[in-house]
Amino acid sequence: MMLGSRQKELLKSIVEEYVKSARPVGSKSLCKKFKCSSATIRNDMALLEDLGYLEKTHISSGRVPSESGYRYYVDNLMEPKKISGEDMMRLQTIFNNNELELNDAISKSLEIISDMTNYTSVILGKESSDNKLQKVEVIPLSERQLIAIVITNTGHVENKNINLEENIPAIEISKTTELLNKMLVGTPIDDVPSKLEFEIKPIIRNYVQNYEVVYNAFYNALSNFTSDRDVKFNGKTNILKQPEFNTVDDVKNIISKFESKDMVSKIEETDDEVKVYIGSESEFDDNVTIVKTKYKANGREGTIAVIGPKRMEYERVVNMLEYIKEKIESKFNNDKWWKIPFWKEDINGKRKTW
Repeated sequence: MMLGSRQKELLKSIVEEYVKSARPVGSKSLCKKFKCSSATIRNDMALLEDLGYLEKTHISSGRVPSESGYRYYVDNLMEPKKISGEDMMRLQTIFNNNELELNDAISKSLEIISDMTNYTSVILGKESSDNKLQKVEVIPLSERQLIAIVITNTGHVENKNINLEENIPAIEISKTTELLNKMLVGTPIDDVPSKLEFEIKPIIRNYVQNYEVVYNAFYNALSNFTSDRDVKFNGKTNILKQPEFNTVDDVKNIISKFESKDMVSKIEETDDEVKVYIGSESEFDDNVTIVKTKYKANGREGTIAVIGPKRMEYERVVNMLEYIKEKIESKFNNDKWWKIPFWKEDINGKRKTW
């Protein structure tokens, strides 16, 4: 059944009023706004309830939006608006700061969203297994100890300790590092061990004298990548301040999901647009809404998301994420992030990098 214009406006008003007050909306408060009799409003509310857009609570004669009601509101009634001046000013402080790297800009902007909305925000990187090796840097710590800094195309960074069985000249390490970068760049992380074994091992003797010691040390270091994705929550306890989560069981349930790697992985978004997942649509928790989008910048990609109650300020959150996504992808549209050298001062105070 198609909704008439009055029913649409009525549903819109009920959603927005309930979002503000967290209290069921009764017909009396709507009569003045719509200049209709209480009976007319009640009839329209009953119709919306029959259609599954409203629900009646046990403690009040008023109505609250159902999951279907929120979905209808987002798809048909929510008006696209530009981000508000106050919200934009706070976020602009982040993107006007040219000293911030990509990860810091994303993190700080999501912190601001959590602070302004009282919702929980999440930054979800790609799993390491999805990454490709972008660069290997080596820093000497002592004659027999090195740190290999492995950087992937999505910005994932891991530090690997390398212990050598005997002293190896610096030139040997430098040649090995050059060989690794020449042959491993662009290799999927999961394929690095086999490429080391079948492509680099047979030829490394042509580059370095102590090839067995060097190869074994680098193989052990580069064959064990973490499979955990980078995850950062902001305002993790914010959602617990919402009245929807007022029992011990509710709190335990949502916290356990925040701590579950399998559940957190469901937050990942593959769509370039800002998407809204309400209740059961989220596949995370029936009592939450997740607004999220994928970002891509400097060869890195991930998901930024805001988690709140179904009684969420949808327009505001969508506008904020659209703004942040646009700023991230326009400001950090270059490939220079991984070319910053890693270095260590030698005994003469000079910077060394391999």
